[in-house]
Amino acid sequence: MTQRPQVVITDSDLASTADERVLRAAGLDAVRLAARTEDDLIAALARTRADALIVQWAPVTGAVLDAAPGCRFISRLGIGVDMIDVEAATERGVAVANTPDYCVAEVAAHTLAMALWLLRGLGRYDAAVRSGQWAVAGPSPAPARPSATTIGVVGLGRIGTRVADQARALGFRVLGCDPYIAPPPRLRLVTFEELLRASDLVTLHAPLSGETSHLIRADTIALMRTGAMLVNTCRGGLIDEAAVAEAVRSGQLAGAALDVFETEPLPDGSALRSLPNVLLTPHAAWYSAASLAELPVRAAQQVVDFLAGVPVPSIVNPAYLDHAAARGTRV
Repeated sequence: MTQRPQVVITDSDLASTADERVLRAAGLDAVRLAARTEDDLIAALARTRADALIVQWAPVTGAVLDAAPGCRFISRLGIGVDMIDVEAATERGVAVANTPDYCVAEVAAHTLAMALWLLRGLGRYDAAVRSGQWAVAGPSPAPARPSATTIGVVGLGRIGTRVADQARALGFRVLGCDPYIAPPPRLRLVTFEELLRASDLVTLHAPLSGETSHLIRADTIALMRTGAMLVNTCRGGLIDEAAVAEAVRSGQLAGAALDVFETEPLPDGSALRSLPNVLLTPHAAWYSAASLAELPVRAAQQVVDFLAGVPVPSIVNPAYLDHAAARGTRV
């Protein structure tokens, strides 16, 4: 009797079994692990016959893939794929797909909320009122009219483009930076350095890679206007947190709003925790009841589709096909 394809869910903190229900309804076997390290994952996969993986945070390296030689597809529970060695997967003929649009509206709204908190001085107004002060000219820097304020958007994928469009709708001047896209309508594209020099607030929406790691660091912060502000709802590794903390402390940056961090949860000793005009949220920009329900279903459905031979538009490494054909792997 032919064995049913097996899908291994390496790890998930979503407190949902919707992914398993989708897989089993499609006639697939589902195995749920709790592996968050490379060694744990290698050991656990040796006891499976995984045809596909669903991954949240577990590191999928070349060694992990070698422990699952039958794996043909990896579905990421989320947008970023920095925990997956995509090059190693491509070389082994393994397709990698993210879940790119389950939380676009949520992250864009969170980003704009953070930007407005900074630009309108809401944190300092709140602190002043609570301490008995009542002065509209209190916050520093003083809030400016949107039409006199430039927001620079780094990365113009689904979320960055929505942030740019919505910021423009609120009356802000908007610049964009993305070397991999054609200029979108109504948005002026500039180089990264030009964006840093011209923006009153910079918001990050780029994927984390070797090229973008610590994109914001001491020397790039030095290019920004004195008193500029920073928002990051994308990936913690895009910024050098120590450099950002020092820039806020010195006044080079007037404030920062961060939802993502290099180490999560944010360590107790992080200098970011004690700085004024710094807004911190716990990697929550993606969250709503709707997105929480949607993510595991979408991640599982694209596994079902791939194994059934249905095209999966969110595959990030289409070159896997050449390697799969060379190895004689079924696609």
